[in-house]
Amino acid sequence: MVRTLLLTTFFLTSLWSSAQTASQTGLTYPVPAPHQLKWHEAELGAVFHYDLHVFDGIRYGQGNNRINPIEDYNIFNPTELNTDQWVLAAKEAGCKFAVLTATHETGFGLWQSDVNPYCLKAVKWRDGKGDVVRDFVNSCRKYGIQPGIYVGIRWNSLLGIHNFKAEGEGEFAKNRQEWYKRLCEKMVTELCTRYGDLFMIWFDGGADDPRGEGPNVEPIVNKYQPNCLFYHNIDRADFRWGGSESGTVEYPCWSTFPVPCSHHKKLDGDANLLELLKRGDKDGKYWVPAMADMPLRGANGRHEWFWEPDDENNLYPLSVLMDKYEKSVGRNATLIIGLTPDPSGLLPKGDVQRLKEMGNEIKRRFDTPLASTAGNKKNLTLKLAKKQRVNYCIIQENMANGERIRQYKIEAKVGGKWQTICTGESVGNKRIQSFAPVETTELRLVIPQSVAMPDIRNFSVFNIETNDEK
Repeated sequence: MVRTLLLTTFFLTSLWSSAQTASQTGLTYPVPAPHQLKWHEAELGAVFHYDLHVFDGIRYGQGNNRINPIEDYNIFNPTELNTDQWVLAAKEAGCKFAVLTATHETGFGLWQSDVNPYCLKAVKWRDGKGDVVRDFVNSCRKYGIQPGIYVGIRWNSLLGIHNFKAEGEGEFAKNRQEWYKRLCEKMVTELCTRYGDLFMIWFDGGADDPRGEGPNVEPIVNKYQPNCLFYHNIDRADFRWGGSESGTVEYPCWSTFPVPCSHHKKLDGDANLLELLKRGDKDGKYWVPAMADMPLRGANGRHEWFWEPDDENNLYPLSVLMDKYEKSVGRNATLIIGLTPDPSGLLPKGDVQRLKEMGNEIKRRFDTPLASTAGNKKNLTLKLAKKQRVNYCIIQENMANGERIRQYKIEAKVGGKWQTICTGESVGNKRIQSFAPVETTELRLVIPQSVAMPDIRNFSVFNIETNDEK
């Protein structure tokens, strides 16, 4: 998934810039819309990339793929396609949602479209009756995963659409441009009306400006999928890209942004705003939480969103995945892992195994705290059953009430005295922090700075043996 997510969009409407009054300070600060709470609660998701070039036996080349149509679309022939296997693998990792590329840069559609003839109706596979989108959504519902759909309309090599623009000049190109916009709107209508409630509609590279070269897709999503996340066009994005495809975000990472910023055409060249994508702004007026994304096959200098030959040994090691988890989910972002079904229609065995290892390791580390508490106060104390070694903590705010904490510190009672063992700034949905091991019987979370009374739904401490210590 090679995207220009760096060129992202933000809110313009009051629904996504809602604020409430913090009575303790007289200030107002933003809170998430109800559907954005699902984003925070999910924490971890997957995106499955599947398109014609998975079957051509050569390494993916973005430049070529955006420009040169694939001559024989009947190379699409996944004889063992099993979306149950895909979704179960994502669930084993701990994913709460999954997204499928219904169409990408070739323009080929993985569903039974009535408006785009370049789709599964055109191929011999399953006698032209296959619908991978339906299979995928059904698998998600079968296993309790929230389904999302990814729509790539910025590039279409078959139709000569480059960066939303119909190739050519004059009246001919102008007419094709208008036709393409209407085609995109009709495809989005199909995807929004045929597959039930969706967690997310994701327009890769955005859907541009509906007053210019882009289709007017937001009203369609609002009408047919009012509770799903919308990402994104020039007017709205329900979350933001975190500044890289490394699976990490910077720290601190706030869920708010300073302006209702618009499309990349305005962000481009503004180094300050681009830097803010990575961290957000604690004083921002708009709720634009962060996404971290990465392909599972990203080791050894590779960075592959689609299956390619000879990549079996380029899965990230488990230790690297856990480091990225702590630097994304543990820094108040939602992590999306790119997964690559192969030409047979299955997720490769090594990928499935690595995802299972990741899910098991997340549980091993964080499912059983030594002690936990919660409360609306600036000091929370945890008493352990006995003197124990502690080296990790998790802090979580009640996101329905926004981000109130501005600074925190964790103290441990050692030798009868309180000593600071770690400090931080943003907390948000989840802050995972490691620190030098300490033996103690009592810890406390202290909030020296906040915009309102802290609403802490979880403060937990752990003794975690990491791979480095084994």
